[in-house]
Amino acid sequence: MKSTLLDSDIFSEILKQKNENIVTKAIQYFQTFGTYCISTITVMEIVKGFHKVQREEQLQYFLSTLSQVEVIALDFKSSEISGRIYADLERTGQPIGRADPMIAGIAINHNLVLATGNTDHYQRIQKLGYPLEIENWKDD
Repeated sequence: MKSTLLDSDIFSEILKQKNENIVTKAIQYFQTFGTYCISTITVMEIVKGFHKVQREEQLQYFLSTLSQVEVIALDFKSSEISGRIYADLERTGQPIGRADPMIAGIAINHNLVLATGNTDHYQRIQKLGYPLEIENWKDD
């Protein structure tokens, strides 16, 4: 098992504790590494989701879990990689929004595997030649 950045969908599922595949992987990962790793982009996406539907109790719970999680910021090098990914996807007619290229850029820059259930978007990045390693925690 390698150091892994959890995509927003996977971290949300870990919090919900409903998908057995994700829960099993998450337990194994936590036993090995002692913490989870997410990006500031995932924080933004989850905060947006809870705030939009006015679920402040769930939002506060989520925020309280972050003291036990490694949160990696979108730094300069990650931003450069993300911008290149975003441009290449648009240029080739395969846009996937802004968040996923940023998450991928962070994973690539920090040499982390990206755990996601959204393999379609991230496989597009791989097909462009970027060294992004992904694992589908929903189906494995």
